[in-house]
Amino acid sequence: MGGTFSNLLYHIVFSTKSRKNFLTDTLRPRLYEYMGGTIRKQRGVLYNSGGTGDHVHLLLRWRPDASISDLVRDVKSASSGWIHKTFPDLSDFHWQDGFGAFSVSYSQSDKVKAYISNQEHHHRDADFKSEFRALLQAHAIKFDEEYIWL
Repeated sequence: MGGTFSNLLYHIVFSTKSRKNFLTDTLRPRLYEYMGGTIRKQRGVLYNSGGTGDHVHLLLRWRPDASISDLVRDVKSASSGWIHKTFPDLSDFHWQDGFGAFSVSYSQSDKVKAYISNQEHHHRDADFKSEFRALLQAHAIKFDEEYIWL
């Protein structure tokens, strides 16, 4: 075959350190734009972003020749620096170590987009921990409750 053809979609989820509500309604749209720019610079495509005060969801297309962990590390690092520079009063802001990365079938991408767009409503009934546990279980990812929230 004369080329590489892929459509690798990922649903990425990560939280603020200790799940503190640093991400205000005013900050979030600007943060998502910044993250989208970071992803584009690395030749990825951000399809949707959302979250609440303590966590972020990203639906993105990623390259087959690069690591998703490297991308998430770069997105978290760059956005943390941007937050500290743009919002000096958030000097205590940090992202939690680690992240969730879930593969998404193209046929399910609209459902994931809607899920991400509906975060505010979704979190009226469920906190981040419950949501993240449910995502891990839905994707058959084993975890140890003792170590997941470090």
